[in-house]
Amino acid sequence: MMRARVAYAGAIHEAVPAPPSSRSPAGEILRLADGRIVTEEQVVWLPPFEPGTVIALGLNYADHAKELAFKVQEEPLVFLKGPGTLLGHRGMTRRPTGVKFMHYECELAVVIGRPAKRVARPHALEHVAGYCIANDYAVRDYLENWYRPNLRAKNRDAATVLGPWFVDAADVADPANLGLRTFVNGKMSQSGNTRDLIFGIPFLIEYLSGFMTLSPGDVILTGTPEGVVNVMPGDVVACEIDGLGRLVNTIAADDEFGR
Repeated sequence: MMRARVAYAGAIHEAVPAPPSSRSPAGEILRLADGRIVTEEQVVWLPPFEPGTVIALGLNYADHAKELAFKVQEEPLVFLKGPGTLLGHRGMTRRPTGVKFMHYECELAVVIGRPAKRVARPHALEHVAGYCIANDYAVRDYLENWYRPNLRAKNRDAATVLGPWFVDAADVADPANLGLRTFVNGKMSQSGNTRDLIFGIPFLIEYLSGFMTLSPGDVILTGTPEGVVNVMPGDVVACEIDGLGRLVNTIAADDEFGR
């Protein structure tokens, strides 16, 4: 099942894709929990689940590590992200004035559904509620050294887009074999597959739960493959993952945020 969370008419609603019979040339695509049919332009999209701790992986595809001139990690490069970083589908991400290189990162997001503490790898997927797409932007100007990524690069307000749909784990046959693609202004610039993860989902759940308890709503961002390019104000970035939909957002300049 695919579910979204949206704000509409002063309230937050759960929404699902509208059945084809409900659609019209105006583009109605969402059915709210109360039965109303709305267009995607009429709502404000939120992250499609209530996020807990956001755990992100760096350099988790060998081709991306090579692209950035880093060797493959012997242990996962893990960092945390605050709630202010999160943004929903169709939102706007700020590119700070003066930066030289800011890029998207299309990633599979793994959402925890059951508490996980010292979970063995063969049982790790039993603790997954579902999956969604993440686009975790980075400003390369702010990355400094092996103690990276630092806060300015990866913990920026509205720099991590989640959505549009939360897809139940039961509806994702093989999360270890999902194609990822990113398009900038309609042109594909990134393509990869989760089969190329250095540290796969069961490994990551075993590793993380060995020293911290994972709780329902916690989300693991599993990293991005090669193919990142510089994005500028006005660019429309769309990330796709097989079976999870298409996550779209726009890059905006400082003045659009009053800065």
